[in-house]
Amino acid sequence: MFATPCVAQEYALSIARVKYSGGGDWYSDEQSLPELLSYVRNETLVNVNPRPDIVELSTDRLYTFPYLYLTGHGNAVFTEQEIIRLRQYLEHGGFLHIDDNYGLDLAIRREMARVFPEQEFVELPFDHPIYHSHFSFPNGLPKIHEHDGKPPQGFGLFDQHGRLCVFYSYESDLGDGWEPESVHDLPLDVREPALQMGTNILVFALTGTSPHN
Repeated sequence: MFATPCVAQEYALSIARVKYSGGGDWYSDEQSLPELLSYVRNETLVNVNPRPDIVELSTDRLYTFPYLYLTGHGNAVFTEQEIIRLRQYLEHGGFLHIDDNYGLDLAIRREMARVFPEQEFVELPFDHPIYHSHFSFPNGLPKIHEHDGKPPQGFGLFDQHGRLCVFYSYESDLGDGWEPESVHDLPLDVREPALQMGTNILVFALTGTSPHN
């Protein structure tokens, strides 16, 4: 069970960005989460704090957040304590969204294999509820920022009950689409699907299914 977040009483919940070691820029796309949370508050009934927090995986504060966001370029390294804490968090109802901001793939696959050594990332089918929890994405993840000409893919890891507890958005770069148009020069018709998919991920993390069911 999660403790009550230390946020103002008018907000039902708060989310956090993961601060990690290893040299990767965990802080990249600094305006992305505030923009996404503003969109979520306007488009859904989720009463989320519009100001995201920052959390390290080794702290007890981890358990106050039902949704964690991890992004960046390059390397990420978890300590043994962080590996244990993250697995406990995920197996007790927590949710982690990993958003590859280009160059994170090798490191994150290595570290998540330490968290769940008994399983590998599985690509989710397009009919998975995460693609339809609020907005419908019949073709899966939208492509936001082009890097290597690869299609966007959504991968998952699951807890001991079969619940999707880690969602990994790869070759999509949702965070770039969440940021204001001026940052990456992305028009609204590109940013809107990114914000909608981000909304889906958060809604799914909180409900595990569609709010319309």
